[in-house]
Amino acid sequence: MAWQRWVAWEWSGMRTSVGRALTESGPERDLAVQSLKAAGAAVLAWALVGWWWKAPMALMAPWTAVVLVQSTVYRSLRAGAQQLILIGLGTLLAAGAASLTGNTMAAMALALPPAVLLGNYSRFGDQGIYAPTTAIFVLAYSSFSTTAIAHRLFEALVGALIGIGVNALVLPPVHLRDVRENLDGLARDSAALLRTMADDMESGYDRTSAEQWYEGARRLGGAVQGLGSARRWTRESYRFNPGHRLRRHVSPPPDSRDSYWSGIAGRLESLTGTLVDTAGQWRRLAAPPDVVLGLLTELLGAAAEVCEADRAALTAPQPDGDARGEAMKRAWAAHGRLKGRLPDQDHETATAVGGLAAQTQQLLYALEAGPDQAGRT
Repeated sequence: MAWQRWVAWEWSGMRTSVGRALTESGPERDLAVQSLKAAGAAVLAWALVGWWWKAPMALMAPWTAVVLVQSTVYRSLRAGAQQLILIGLGTLLAAGAASLTGNTMAAMALALPPAVLLGNYSRFGDQGIYAPTTAIFVLAYSSFSTTAIAHRLFEALVGALIGIGVNALVLPPVHLRDVRENLDGLARDSAALLRTMADDMESGYDRTSAEQWYEGARRLGGAVQGLGSARRWTRESYRFNPGHRLRRHVSPPPDSRDSYWSGIAGRLESLTGTLVDTAGQWRRLAAPPDVVLGLLTELLGAAAEVCEADRAALTAPQPDGDARGEAMKRAWAAHGRLKGRLPDQDHETATAVGGLAAQTQQLLYALEAGPDQAGRT
């Protein structure tokens, strides 16, 4: 039954995702590396400032270093600049309030409101907390003399330099995997959706099946947005990062593949939306006859093979272009026979079949472009 095949498809996708999480520990490995780097940066900062120099404000160095091992070198630099500014402003606010009031409680009441407001400024992001916490430390330990302020800023600067240096020079993060994983997921899910649609049409389909196809197509749109986010993340990871020169890596797939899969997802959403309108008691379009369903089954099955070939091409050094080409020929042949059925239909059925023919034609044109040519003029 259709619902059983749908459950099997959903379970297969879930099982594949869990299997990848267990066997491909890429993101977890990256997180572990960054965590160890942050801990190492903090230990190094303490060893230099606290153990060797015996600085009076040695806590500032590891406190600053540990949070500046960010997910990209660019973010480390940006966070470092923000953090130093906020530590300086928090220190000055606390010192100014203490000199005006001469009382710790009164100084806190005077310094913390502007410090918290400053910390909540959106441009400072997560680093905003350093303004009020620095003011609290300064007032709690009465360390607001000129010498103490100079030590605090100097040790924060040392910690920032150590944190940024460790992130940039020790296995600097270069986020390439996210783009490939998102592209692979889009290709896999597109092929699976097409295959499920083809299988369901062999025995007819109901409105529940059509709505499930439509929801699957809409999820592809969400995956396209995830791919765009991953692409921006990858570009950011290259900024100010020596990692793409110091470490061997494979360049991310070209941007044309993003446009290609975005087009496929959009065409599938339109096609499945039309199929929803042809199913159920309150359908808006006539149900396609069995002969049309047979042709759609052949067309969608061949389209699924094209998506599977495109997925294999992501990692294959020499993709099998012949298999993809043969699948495209079969898809176009089925589409030609589908259009040939239009004169045999009554007006209402011809409207529905014509709509499906138009939607599948747009899908095949999108597939014909290929992942490396989409978006080019």
